[in-house]
Amino acid sequence: MDAGNTMSANPIMISPTTFRSGVRAEDRELVRQIVSATGYFSPSEIAVAVELVDEFLVKGAASGYQFIFAERGGRTLGYACFGHIAVTTHSFDLYWVAVRPEFQKEGIGRALVRQAEAAIASQGGKRVYAETSSREQYGPTRAFYERCGYKVDAVQDEFYGPGDGKVVYAKVLS
Repeated sequence: MDAGNTMSANPIMISPTTFRSGVRAEDRELVRQIVSATGYFSPSEIAVAVELVDEFLVKGAASGYQFIFAERGGRTLGYACFGHIAVTTHSFDLYWVAVRPEFQKEGIGRALVRQAEAAIASQGGKRVYAETSSREQYGPTRAFYERCGYKVDAVQDEFYGPGDGKVVYAKVLS
């Protein structure tokens, strides 16, 4: 072996990312940590993310919220929350997709969206909507949705506040 060769004969094994849809009590704190770590959300928005977990823990499927968690090596890396839109036949909202910053850019967010879309399609869903802010800070979020095949469906100026509109994305599932 060449003394200058730093490659090991034993490759490093990386645990695969797995997905689970069950919600556990400890997911409250995991969701809080993940959403907080992104640096995008206000304390009230973080509280809403946790509130959706609480709602599911109390009401189960009757809450209308569904979750998918991405995990690797026993650690939760990110999650998606979605649900059927009341009084529609086949439309769903994708409420949250959040990944810990140190695991972003690894395709985990895109995989969570695909998992959510598969679950939605299995329930007869045909259209998925996601909304985000029009603020410059959310440019990467908008680009993410577009890379996932979502198209701008509506823009509501100053929806969240002055200079902070809502951008609604939609995707038709095939």
